[in-house]
Amino acid sequence: MKYNAFMFFRRIFCTIVLLLGFLWAGNAMAQTNKVTMEKLPHLQKYLNSSSDTTYIINFWATWCKPCIEELPNFEAIQQQYQSKPVQVVLVSMDFAKDFEKKVIPFVSRHKLKSTVFLLDEPDQNAWIDTVDPSWSGAIPATLFVNNSRKQRLFLEKPITLAQLQEYLTSKFSQNP
Repeated sequence: MKYNAFMFFRRIFCTIVLLLGFLWAGNAMAQTNKVTMEKLPHLQKYLNSSSDTTYIINFWATWCKPCIEELPNFEAIQQQYQSKPVQVVLVSMDFAKDFEKKVIPFVSRHKLKSTVFLLDEPDQNAWIDTVDPSWSGAIPATLFVNNSRKQRLFLEKPITLAQLQEYLTSKFSQNP
C-alpha cells in the first residue's frame, strides 16, 4: 500500500514539474518575436512607408562580431521608444540555408524582441542601392528613415546606444 501511494505522489510530482517546464518554455518563446524569411518587397514596406514612424533598419548577421555587439543597443532603443512612433527592424544578412539552424536559434537565445527577418535576396547588387546608393554592402549598417518627414540617415558602421539616442533626439526629433 505504501509503495502505491509513493508511486502516485511521484507521478503527480513529475506531472507538475513537466507542466511547469512547458509553461516556462512557452513563456520564453513568447518573449521572442517570430523570425521570418522575406523577399525584397517586405523590406520595401519599411523603406517606402508613408506613416509618421521612424524606422531604424539595422543590417546584421550572426557571424558578424560588431553586429552582435551592437544588437543590445537596438533592443534598448526599441524598449525606450515603445510608446513613440519608432520601430527597430533587424534584417539578417545570413544565408537562407542558415535560417533554421543559425538565425532562429540566435534570435531565441538572445531574446530579441524587435522585428527580425532574414532577407532572402542573394544578389545584393540587385537591391543594395534601394537601401542607400552609398552602401558598399559592409555590415553592420543602419538606416534611419521617416518618409513623412523626408528624413533619412544611413550609417555603415557600428553604433553605440548613445549615438542611437542622439540620432533620434537631434536628427529625427523623437523626444524620449
